[in-house]
Amino acid sequence: MPDRMNNKVTIITGAGSGIGRACMELFSSEGSTVVGCGRRQDALEETLHKVTSNGGEGSVVPADLSVLEDAERVISETIEKYGRVDCLVHAASVGWSWSHTSADSMNDIANTPPEKWHEVIGINLNACYYMCHGVLQHMLPAAKGSIVNVASISGIVGMQTAHTYCSAKGGVINLTRAMANSYGKKGVRTNCVCPGYTDTPMIADVMNIFDDEAVADSMTPMGRAGTPEEMAYGCLYLASDEASYCNGVILPIDGGTVARQ
Repeated sequence: MPDRMNNKVTIITGAGSGIGRACMELFSSEGSTVVGCGRRQDALEETLHKVTSNGGEGSVVPADLSVLEDAERVISETIEKYGRVDCLVHAASVGWSWSHTSADSMNDIANTPPEKWHEVIGINLNACYYMCHGVLQHMLPAAKGSIVNVASISGIVGMQTAHTYCSAKGGVINLTRAMANSYGKKGVRTNCVCPGYTDTPMIADVMNIFDDEAVADSMTPMGRAGTPEEMAYGCLYLASDEASYCNGVILPIDGGTVARQ
């Protein structure tokens, strides 16, 4: 078995689908024990089955990470079961598809009700704080650890809609930079992956736009959406010891979209 993450315990949020699920499978295949968390028990169990059926080791914890107590429970159960946490990949998020569940949550700011602002910030930014704050209580005393936050190119460039989403992802990016400055000398590296258009449930309802070659070319120089697996490989590199001199990296994986800005 490949061993880029051998003997490491990794918490992966948003593990029920998309990038989080791809990270669970990939990190496990590279030797890590994985702990996946997300809102839906059924989706988490599907992910765990993929891990264990390929010989991997792990567990899942259903949780709403916008709630502090749930985030703390994920970390405490990991420590109780495995004794430590070596890595965190924070991929949990809501995006464009969330507007079907929560109307007006992905609007421009003039048309975003205050409660929708707090809702999306809670899920996309507060949860990142809760998880980072929690794992640091264990990583800093051990003087080692690796954190990879999954943001978005929407935190780098502005969008005409989804202003709360853009604000939250920008916050994740700058939190990553700040943590890198504070904890790099203390043995904990913090980096960030910024996916572009990625074929996940988050944008499933607009994936048909890539069927039009001209539209696809206008959206990204590579003329296609990325895959969750392509994002997971970026997370794997930054989490692994191969990236031992990477700290505060903001890595767009976007087919070149940001290069056009």
